[in-house]
Amino acid sequence: MEFLLLLIAFICGFACKLVSLPPLIGYLVAGFILNAMGFSSNPAISTIADLGITVMLFTIGLKLNLKDLIKPEIWFASVAHSAVWILCCVGLLFLLALIPLAHFTELSFMQLALIGFAFSFSSTVCVVKLLEESGEIRTRHGKIAIGILIMQDIFAVLFLVFATGKVPSIYALALFALIPLAPLLKKLLSEAGHGELLPLSGLVFALGGYQLFELVGVKGDLGALVFGILLAGTSKSSELAKSLLSFKDLFLIGFFLSIGLTALPDLEMTLIALLLTLLIPLKFMMFFALFTQLRLRARTSYLASLILSNYSEFGLIVAAVAVSVGMISEQWLVIIAMSVSFSFVLTSILYKQSHNQYILIKEPLKKFQKPRALAEDVYPSFNNVDVLVIGMGRVGKGAFSALSKDIGSAVCGMDADQDKINRLNKDGYNAIVGDGENIDLWENLDISNIKLVLLALPSIEDSSNITCQLRSAKFNGKVAAIARYEDEVQPLLDSGVDQVFNFFTDAGLGFAEESLAILGRGQPTQADKQA
Repeated sequence: MEFLLLLIAFICGFACKLVSLPPLIGYLVAGFILNAMGFSSNPAISTIADLGITVMLFTIGLKLNLKDLIKPEIWFASVAHSAVWILCCVGLLFLLALIPLAHFTELSFMQLALIGFAFSFSSTVCVVKLLEESGEIRTRHGKIAIGILIMQDIFAVLFLVFATGKVPSIYALALFALIPLAPLLKKLLSEAGHGELLPLSGLVFALGGYQLFELVGVKGDLGALVFGILLAGTSKSSELAKSLLSFKDLFLIGFFLSIGLTALPDLEMTLIALLLTLLIPLKFMMFFALFTQLRLRARTSYLASLILSNYSEFGLIVAAVAVSVGMISEQWLVIIAMSVSFSFVLTSILYKQSHNQYILIKEPLKKFQKPRALAEDVYPSFNNVDVLVIGMGRVGKGAFSALSKDIGSAVCGMDADQDKINRLNKDGYNAIVGDGENIDLWENLDISNIKLVLLALPSIEDSSNITCQLRSAKFNGKVAAIARYEDEVQPLLDSGVDQVFNFFTDAGLGFAEESLAILGRGQPTQADKQA
């Protein structure tokens, strides 16, 4: 039985990947297929699903900056969107109740509001997955989306506490003692090394936080998130998040399967789910209006609104609790599950081409943009720069250091992560904040004197997109990029990159030539330094 579950999940996930959809949609379909075959959820699948959510929230906490949550574009947008959405949903669902569909006719005002509340959440799983796959989780719009999700998660936890009547124990006040214990937890993490003990320590922290909060009557998922936040901001937090990535992805398969195994929908439920999916553009417009009114730039507002335009697994959790206490019927849990699934498909398809979509419609969107941008959204500038290194990770920093030895301040680094750039500037790096896929950035940045742009990015899709943006902005210099695999070289060249360095092959060549240089038998070439 276990093998059949894995086999069908693999087949459906692989089929989605072949048509350029995220595999998670395939796992949802696999759950419905297994349901139709007579399978039902079991404790093992539920446990794996819970592990996936717990580890995911822990990794979100590792990347979270609490200062971001107190910004108006996060807390106000979250509260205002939820309130307006619920009011609109109540009105729209009331109108839909006029249609002679059995599941609408007997809904009370309270039930309408509860269903609207369940649909107010955006999917943490879907959003984080798409942002990670596109390498945009630390971009401006990525951080905005994550902040909104965290606020929504807090709303969900508060609902679960009040709906279940589960009052935290008086001992929950002792959880505040975790704050002064944070340095000790970070010390333990730093001593975990880089091997198998690192992901094991992450699982211990995540599950330990879950169990600790449960012991004092607080939702365990919140404990995993808090422990991640306590460990955030260290040099090891990013490495820990990467080491847990495979575990998280594997566990989340169980979560998506469990959604499909909840119940098998009929034709009427499917029709209602499709009707509710048609409300997603309204969610997008609400987010976009709020973001632009809060002085975010049109592009940031568009991308953040687009990726948040879906329904959430937390809506399912809210619905499941509501069913357990008799507030709504079981059929609505199935309807919400299908709507969540449809919304995942819609977001995955639309966001994949989001940057190209923005280029086509940016002028109409900019009409909603406020004249005065927020301080974080002011475009950077530089002078007397010959070489621009985009992506200041390990490879980018290495290339920057090698180039700066030869041309000094004529090299500049750029990265979309504001926190990373702040750290680099403190260390003496000449670096600016910028999202290379932002066509507005290139149109407002003077790149006429730049001779070379070096793309030190792990994703060839990002490198290709940035190259296209540069060429659209009339950049006439050279573009160099890195590739991890041989089959990535030609697509980069086809996108307009002038020179591609194979990460592993050229790294070995550079290592050999540097070694020979020690013996006085050769000197490393400039190309190797740039790689």
